Amino acid sequence: MSRIRLGMVGGGRDAFIGAVHRIAARLDDRFELVAGCFASTAEKSKASGADLGLADDRVYGDFTEMAKREGRLKAGIEAVAIVTPNHLHFPAAREFLKRGIHVICDKPLTSTLADARKLVRASERSGAVFVLTHNYTGYPMVRQARAMVADGAVGAIRVVQVEYPQDWLTTALEDTGQKQAGWRTDPARSGAGGSTGDIGTHAFNLARFVTGLELDSLAADLQTFVPGRRVDDNAHVLLRFKDGARGMLWSSQVAPGNENGLRVRVYGAVGGLEWAQEDPNRLWFTPFGEATRVLTRAGPGASEAAARVSRIPAGHPEGYLEAFATIYTEAADAISAQRDGSSTGLALLPGVQDGLEGVAFVDACVRSSKKNGAWVSLAL
Repeated sequence: MSRIRLGMVGGGRDAFIGAVHRIAARLDDRFELVAGCFASTAEKSKASGADLGLADDRVYGDFTEMAKREGRLKAGIEAVAIVTPNHLHFPAAREFLKRGIHVICDKPLTSTLADARKLVRASERSGAVFVLTHNYTGYPMVRQARAMVADGAVGAIRVVQVEYPQDWLTTALEDTGQKQAGWRTDPARSGAGGSTGDIGTHAFNLARFVTGLELDSLAADLQTFVPGRRVDDNAHVLLRFKDGARGMLWSSQVAPGNENGLRVRVYGAVGGLEWAQEDPNRLWFTPFGEATRVLTRAGPGASEAAARVSRIPAGHPEGYLEAFATIYTEAADAISAQRDGSSTGLALLPGVQDGLEGVAFVDACVRSSKKNGAWVSLAL
């Protein structure tokens, strides 16, 4: 099938996540990058476009100009990847949705809850496919865990523990001029949440994705350990789910010794599961009263859910880029299905509603912590 014509907003020179998106989009050969607005100035954007070999007239200095022109072109972009700091997600996505262009957006959805609600309405009016890149849901063994929970392998869920510790902001890195640290600790660009918005939303989404549980309320204790920092850099959150299950979430960017320690544990009436992002090809399964079993991505016991998003034989590890590519490939399936008049392709993709829930999670954490850890519900 023909490749989907892709544009990109953000992700120019020296931007880590832009390169990740471009690799993920091409890994399964479903997209072709043809246009972009890669930086906040026309000069930087043009330089980045030249680096990528794009035609000069398809590289823009302003995302609104890009949306307008690409929307008019006969062979204009069909989808756009938005990989900017959080505060630009809403205005950029809105411009492309207006023109019926499909959106693949980094998380969190927006920097404010008000903008998240507006973007949900804009997405619904547009009818275009909207995908949020909660890329950790693309790992084969995360899909395996989700399938096992749904099939009753652990029984009725009692406890969910999810954590995402990092250490890269243990010191005031933002004061050194480091670009990523600068905007991620600036509430005007990142939103009110620091670790909660940057990585806590991933942890919360992963817990929801694997278990299918709906949150009833949460109680949060947010900390800012680095002097002068304006957003949280550590969070402990208690979770109450609607069916009676209980959970704990820890997100931290000031935990020395942790690089990218996303981990989820699910304990039910008859068994438990554990998965860690830094060892992604294994899932630990313990039926109550039996020895722990280690399930591998392509080994005995792997389900169709895992096999469907695996690309290479057993013993060859698949990792972060492949999981990210799974999101892009499923986005391509959804876009192609809509183009062909089919209704398939959206089942497991994180979308705009997941994004709203993530921003509402951050908002609830901030509100709860300000009330000394009071129990609050998501303001959806």
